[in-house]
Amino acid sequence: MKRIWAGLILITALTVFGGCGGSSRGLSRKNPVTLSVWHYYNGPQKASFDALVKEFNDTLGLEKGIIVEAFSQGSVNDLMRKINESINRNVGSDDVPDIFAAYADTAYQAYGKGLTVDFSQYLSKDELHEYIDSYIEEGRFGSDGGYYLFPIAKSTEVLVVNKTAWDSFRAATGVSEAELKTWEGITRLGKLYYQWTDGLTPEPNDGKAFFGRDAFANYMIIGSMQLGRELFLISGDGTVRFNIDRDVMRRLWDNYYIPYVQGHFLASGRFRSDDMRTGDIIAFVGSTSGAAYLSTEVTRRDGSSYPIAIKSFALPNFENTPAYAVQQGAGMVITKSDETREYGAVLFLRWLTEAKKNTAFSIDTGYLPVKKAANTVDNIKEAIAESETAISPILDDILTIAVTMTGSYELYTSKAFPNGLNIRNFVENSLYRKARQDRAAVLDSVGSGKSPAEAAAAYINDENFEEWLREFSDGLENLKNQE
Repeated sequence: MKRIWAGLILITALTVFGGCGGSSRGLSRKNPVTLSVWHYYNGPQKASFDALVKEFNDTLGLEKGIIVEAFSQGSVNDLMRKINESINRNVGSDDVPDIFAAYADTAYQAYGKGLTVDFSQYLSKDELHEYIDSYIEEGRFGSDGGYYLFPIAKSTEVLVVNKTAWDSFRAATGVSEAELKTWEGITRLGKLYYQWTDGLTPEPNDGKAFFGRDAFANYMIIGSMQLGRELFLISGDGTVRFNIDRDVMRRLWDNYYIPYVQGHFLASGRFRSDDMRTGDIIAFVGSTSGAAYLSTEVTRRDGSSYPIAIKSFALPNFENTPAYAVQQGAGMVITKSDETREYGAVLFLRWLTEAKKNTAFSIDTGYLPVKKAANTVDNIKEAIAESETAISPILDDILTIAVTMTGSYELYTSKAFPNGLNIRNFVENSLYRKARQDRAAVLDSVGSGKSPAEAAAAYINDENFEEWLREFSDGLENLKNQE
C-alpha cells in the first residue's frame, strides 16, 4: 500500500507541475538552491505568507531541492526604495533578490534594465489561462509580449461604513442607503451629516466629517474611467499621453475638493481607517487588503471608547456611468540568474497560487485569489467555513463584496510607462494636498471671525478650479519631459 500511495503522489506531482518543463531543470534535493524573496507584508499578512513559505519548504521545496527565504522590507515604499537602489546598483545597496514583490511601474523599470525573467517560458498556455486575464496581462511588457509580473494576490477598493453611526444618522434624517452607490450621493450625505452632527450640540459650526478615502490617485484615475476618459494613454512604444478633460476634472473636483473644503470630508490620520477608529469620519474608501486592520471599536480623543459594527459596500460610481474599480496589489518579479534558479522560482510561485493555498492567504489578509477557479464567492465561503482559525466577519463581508465586484465591475489598472511612479505620485498629491491646504485656510478664516460659508467662498469658485487644472496639466507634462 505504501508503494501504491507513493506512486499516486508522484503522479499527482508530475501532473500539477508537469507544465513547468517536465524536467528538473538542474534542481536536486541533494544540492538545493536557496531563493531570496523580498516583500512588504506585515502583521497578519506577513504571518500568513511566512506560514506558506514554511509549508513549501517542508513539502514541494524539500522534494525538489528549493529553499525559499522570505524577508519583509517594511512598508511598500520601503520595499520600492530598496528595490530601486538595488536595480540601480547604488553604493551600499544589496544585490537584487531572486524574487521581489513589485507594482507594475517598478517591474517595468527592472525590465528596462534587462533584469527580469519572462516566466511564461516555464508555463504552458493552459497554465497561464488559469489566471484571471487582467491580472496576468498587467505584467506583460515590451514588444516581445513577455510576462514579467507574476500575479500573487490582488485587491480592489470597497466602501467601509461605521454601521452603528450610520444607523443613527439614517434613523434621524431618513437618508437612503442608495446614496452610498454614487460619488454624488456621498457628497450629499457629507453635507447632511455635517449639518445633523452640528445640530446635536449647542455650539455652532462643529459638525463632523462624513467621509474620507485612501489612495487618492485611484479616485482620479478610476473616477476618470467611470466618467469615460482614460487619464493615461499608453502608445505601442510605451510613451504616455495625458487625456485630461475639463468636464471630467470638474466632476472630480466637485465631489471631493468642495466637500473637503467645507469640512464634510476629512483626511487626518495615516489611513482613513485611523480616522474611523477615532470617530472623525464614519465612512471611507480603502483597499480590501486593509480589512485585517479594521477596528470594531471607536476610541475618542479623550480615551473613552465604544463598540461599533462595520459594513462594506461596493465602490461608488459617478451617477449614470459604467462601473469601474481599481485592480491593484503587487505581483512578483523573478530576476535573471540561471535556468535552475528561475525554474525553481516559478515552481514556488505556482505552488503559492494553487487555489486552496491562495484562497487561504486571501481570507487571512483581504487579498483576492488570482486564479479564475478560486475567484468565486462560493470558494471564499467554503474556505472560511473550513478554516482552522476564526475569520473576522468584517473580512468575510469585505471579501464577499470584492469578489462580487470582480464579476460586475470592470477592474482597471493603467499600463506601466516611463517615469510612471513619479507621475502617479503627482496625481496622488495634487488635488488632495490642495484640498487639505485650503481647508486649513478656511478654518483660519473662521477663527478670525468669518462665517464658514464666507470663508469657503474664497476657494469654491471657478477661478480656483481653473488655476488648479492648469497646474495639474502643466505638472504632468513637466514630469513626462523628465523621462
